[in-house]
Order: sequence, then structure tokens, then C-alpha cells
Amino acid sequence: MPATTTSPHKIAILTIILVSYVMIVLDTSVVLTGLPSIHSELGFSDNGLAWVQSAYTLTFGGFLLLAARAGDIVGRRRMLVLGLALFTLSSLAIGMAPTPAAMIVARALQGLGAAILAPSTLALLQTTFAEGQERTRAVSYYSAVAGIAASVGLVLGGMLAEWLSWRVGFFINLPIGVAMIWAALRHIEESPRRSGQFDVAGALASTAGMCALVYGLIRSASSGWADPATGGAVLAGFLLLAAFIVIERRAAQPIMPLRLFAARHRAAAYGARLLFLGAMIGFFFFTTQYLQTVLHYPPATTGLAFLPMTTVNFAVALLVPRLTRRFGNARLLAVGLLVCLAGMGWLSQVSGDGHYLLAVALPMILIGAGQGLTLSPLTAAGIAGVPAQDAGAASGVVNVAHQLGNSLGLAALVAVAGYVTGGAHAATGAALLLHRVNTALVCSAGLLAMALLLVLVFISQPRSQGVQHGLRDTQ
Repeated sequence: MPATTTSPHKIAILTIILVSYVMIVLDTSVVLTGLPSIHSELGFSDNGLAWVQSAYTLTFGGFLLLAARAGDIVGRRRMLVLGLALFTLSSLAIGMAPTPAAMIVARALQGLGAAILAPSTLALLQTTFAEGQERTRAVSYYSAVAGIAASVGLVLGGMLAEWLSWRVGFFINLPIGVAMIWAALRHIEESPRRSGQFDVAGALASTAGMCALVYGLIRSASSGWADPATGGAVLAGFLLLAAFIVIERRAAQPIMPLRLFAARHRAAAYGARLLFLGAMIGFFFFTTQYLQTVLHYPPATTGLAFLPMTTVNFAVALLVPRLTRRFGNARLLAVGLLVCLAGMGWLSQVSGDGHYLLAVALPMILIGAGQGLTLSPLTAAGIAGVPAQDAGAASGVVNVAHQLGNSLGLAALVAVAGYVTGGAHAATGAALLLHRVNTALVCSAGLLAMALLLVLVFISQPRSQGVQHGLRDTQ
């Protein structure tokens, strides 16, 4: 390991980055196993409960690009501190929420804080650690905590919901957030401010377009595609995103420079990330429902049931820097997706009387190993060869693909599962849910197969010397 990687200054900055990112990922999953308690305590309707997660993902995905570009212009430490402050205060508001409306508003504000915080962490990682082995190691830690925190959040959320209160899962952000703000002000120097103007038109078009598209897909799960509001929202989303691309082509200082997509391997990495995260959120959401409703596990036991994946994910992710040096970024990425696909296909065959070890734990081990191998190479491919002035924008695109994969993937899987099982009138309760789980996990396997195809065609087999050079830079 290079000496610079272990300098106290860089260790402090990496710790701040990782802990801040853990807060974001943890709160995305900690709420899942606590949803039944939130439902009963605050009096949510069945359809309204979905907005506990959707309000967060809408503002998170919608404001990412603007926040990422703002970090390049006004300073990355300033945006990091702002994101930490907003995320921490909104966590307090969520923990104290007395009504469903208050909960949804606070979750939306937390999503905005996450949108500010997430690209700031990855941009600081890019500018602090030199491209090559040093950055590969830092990115592997960054990706490892993302995958592990998602799994730990399920375990922690279930334990807190059963033994204390779902509110505690949000209150624990308070001391962590305050400590990270203090540490950031003490250890991180402000990046140089760049002159220029904000791409307001692009920001409005991208934010409104992503929010409309996500809203339309989420609404389709409950109202169907015949609903005028559903079709109108999806159409508006596509039109606004098309307008956004036109705006970015003409803007002097775009929030998403289209040159980021010039390298085919980088564009493929963004697409593969979206598909991969869509499959993984489906895995977490539907497996949680299967364990609680079909196998009748209590919340704490449901969380603990994910430990095989968590443990393997952590162990494999720590090996990624060594494996990358030996096998290369692209090859490791393809193997990771293939392993994850095998596990998802296996898990999709769960039944009402399935044995936990054979039907759940063993496929989870494959999924955990695949995720541990995949996230770091995907992140590295998404930021490879990006100049320092575009670091914030590139990190924003990586995080947009990540968050939209979560929100769009879950909405699409819920809609498909509901449509396929819509004619199963004889099935009710656990039997109907089991049918939906099987359908959704088969579709998740399909998303992984598409991600693997992108990797094999555009990343494992680069088409130009420029792309080949970009891949070597990530190894």
C-alpha cells in the first residue's frame, strides 16, 4: 500500500466519507423491517405506507445532479456539511413524527439531505486519492460499506422495531451527524470555488423529469396504467428528461456534462449500475416480505436472516483490491454479476414450506458474494478517467444511477408482480404474496442478466484504445 494512503490526513478524510455514506445507505434499508410498526403506530393506509420510502427516493434521485454540480462550484466541504446538517435534522424530525403527513415531509427532506451529501462524499474521494491503486482501495471500502450498510440496516431495523422502537433507528443519526460535521470542519480543506453560473434550466428539467417518472411508476403499482395520472406522469417524465438532454447539449456549464458518456465503458457502467440496484432493491424488499408474511418470522429474526449475505459481502468486498490487481476490473465485474445472477435465480424458487438453509441462506451467500465483487468495479468504471473539474458531476451520475435503480427498480418490480398475479383470485394472503415474490425475484434475475450483457459487450470487450486506457486506470 502506498505510504500516502495511510497518512493520518487521508485516513481521517476517508473515515468521514465512509461514515457519512453509511448514514445514507443505512437509512434507506433500516426502514424496511420497521414498516409494519410504522404502519400501525402512525395509522398509515396500505397504499400510503409506500410513501415512507418513495418520498425519500423521489427527492434523493431528483436533486442529485444539481447538488453534485453545486459542490464543484461552491465548494465540496461546504456541501458536505450542509448535507450532513439537513440529513441529521430531518432524521430527528422523522423520529419525532406524530402523523403520516409529518413523516412523509421529513423523509422528503432527508432525501434532499442525502442528495447533497452523497455526491460530496464520492467527489471528495476522487480528489483526495490518486487514480490507480490508491483510489481502487478507497473505492473498494466505499463500495463495501454501501453493500454492508444496506444489509446491516435490515438487521438493525428489525431489532429496533421489535425490542425498542422504529424511531431509534433515526435518532442514532444525531450524534453521528454532529460528530461528522465537526470532523469535516476540522480535517477537510475547502476545495477551490469555481466561477460560473448554475444550470437552472437543466436542474429544473432533470429534477422534475426524474420525480415525474418515479411517481408515475410508483403510482402504477396501485392505480394501474389505465389511470390518467399514471400515464400523464410517465409521459411528462420522459418529455422533461428529453428536454434536459437538449438543455445540457447547449448549456455553457451543464450540471451533467454529456462528455461523461463519451466513453462507452463508462456509459455502460451507469446502465449496469441502474439495473443491478433495481435487482438488489427487489431482493431486499420482497425477501423481507417473504420472511415475515410467508415464513412468519418476527422483525428481529427477519433482520438476522440476512446475516449470511452481510457476512459474505463484507469478506468478499475486502478482497476486491487484491482481486482487481490480479484479474482486472472488468473481469471481476462480470464474475460478480454472474454469481449474483445464480443466487437470485436460486432464491426466486422459494416456496411456502421451504427450508431456510437451502432455500434462503445458501442463495443469499451467492448474492452477497456477487454484490461484494460488483459494486466496487462498477463505481470505479463510472468515475475512471474523469478530470477533477467534473468529479462532482461524475459522482452525481453514479449516485443518480444508484438511486434511480432503487426507486425505478422497486416500482417496476411491484407493478409487474401485481400485474402477473392480478388474475390469481383464488390465492389470498401468504399464498398471493409468495406468488408475487417468485415473480419479482425472477424479474430481478432478468435485470442482472441485462447488466451482465452490458458488461460483457461494452466493458469486458472495449471498442477503442481510449476505453481500454480508462479500464486500466481503474485497476
